[in-house]
Amino acid sequence: MASNWQEETISVAGLDTQVFSGGSGEPLLVLHGAGGNPGWMPYCEALAAHFRVIAPSHPGFGASGRPDWMERVHDLAYFYRWFMEQQGLGPLPVVGFSMGGWLAAEMAAMCPTLLSRMVLVGAAGMKPRDAEIADIFLMTTEEGVALRFYDAAQVPDYDALFGELTPEDIQTAAWDREMAALLTWKPYMHNPKMPHLMAQVKLPTLIVWGKQDAIVPVECGDLYQQAIPGAGLTVIDHCGHSPHIERPDAFLAAVLPFLTFQAC
Repeated sequence: MASNWQEETISVAGLDTQVFSGGSGEPLLVLHGAGGNPGWMPYCEALAAHFRVIAPSHPGFGASGRPDWMERVHDLAYFYRWFMEQQGLGPLPVVGFSMGGWLAAEMAAMCPTLLSRMVLVGAAGMKPRDAEIADIFLMTTEEGVALRFYDAAQVPDYDALFGELTPEDIQTAAWDREMAALLTWKPYMHNPKMPHLMAQVKLPTLIVWGKQDAIVPVECGDLYQQAIPGAGLTVIDHCGHSPHIERPDAFLAAVLPFLTFQAC
């Protein structure tokens, strides 16, 4: 059954915020990465069979407004606290991809009572010890897309999702890149305090990573698991930075049992 998803603009703390949503049941917050909000994707539709999926565009991304005071991922966490309180949401589960995973982790440290469980997918935020997080700001949009996948031939409907970009797509990507650089540049793609912050997180947490992630190395998944008490880690082989797009069946097989688990 289709989720009858919709796109709308709501005002949060005086800021126009683009929100994609669909499905029914318990709300599930989905936080996109530095590449911007791709909109209602097939994995959103699959999750919407179990949840009311809420996938906003962060401030400064997509059609959301850009506040002049926002400079760090930590600032985004404050915004989402206001977003959830205004919308009457929480505690709810959250899924964060890449920079959105970093954001989810910051939220778990800042406002844990608003979250019920957390899935971090290829999350930035941790500084690797033995490798480097790829500098996506030195790449073209096309190069960045190519680096996301271990084997683009595995991506269902790759051409439809990542085919030729329109002028509007290129402009939005440039806008998103500028905001992402502002939020993540110094220090690049991590918070030095993250291991200490995560040590105090009590949320049930699942960490999901592509084994061949060429953007955020799988070592960072190990570091998150070591830092968050009781966290689980699922590594998907033959998969790059975006398992929800490259290997959606394996991704859903990992996250749905965790998200739908009912404690006795």
